[in-house]
Amino acid sequence: MKIGLYFGTFNPIHVGHLIIANHMVENSDLDEIWMVVTPHNPFKKKSSLLENNHRFELVYRATENYSKIKPSDIEFKLPQPNYTVHTLAHISDIYKDKEFCLIMGEDNLKSFHKWKNFDVILENHHLYVYPRISEGKVATQFDNHPKIHKVAAPIVEISSTMIRNGIKDSMNIQPMLTKEVWQYIDEMNFYKK
Repeated sequence: MKIGLYFGTFNPIHVGHLIIANHMVENSDLDEIWMVVTPHNPFKKKSSLLENNHRFELVYRATENYSKIKPSDIEFKLPQPNYTVHTLAHISDIYKDKEFCLIMGEDNLKSFHKWKNFDVILENHHLYVYPRISEGKVATQFDNHPKIHKVAAPIVEISSTMIRNGIKDSMNIQPMLTKEVWQYIDEMNFYKK
């Protein structure tokens, strides 16, 4: 089974994340997408970042109606700060019967050569890249790379920051979230301050 790992803080998860994840799983050879919730870095103070368990709950609620998209808290159990290369090694060790691939936006591919052990990641895993509007160029070493697959997914210009700011400013942001995610955020009074 081929699993695409889609990492993010998901603070909060929104329809843009789901559009991309669903498009990737339906328009590639991936069997499932796991939405890997990145834990709060204990060394960084970020007041707008919800606690790990709340962000995981939002991802769980957002994905429960999608049979091919699953929430994952695998990084919660790893030492911090964590690097993608370590998570990939850890998850591959646990699930030996699965092949793990990395899903990333084109903006991340542009800085991929700066990631810790990026060459080890590419040696052992395929990358599935979706388009993003961003500055800069992708390094030539990644052009036509046999393990980098560009998927013509829709460009979705929704951000979690936009949603958090909208909630703080009492704007109606409901169309950007699933009903289940909006209900949880509203019940818990998240992002209002």
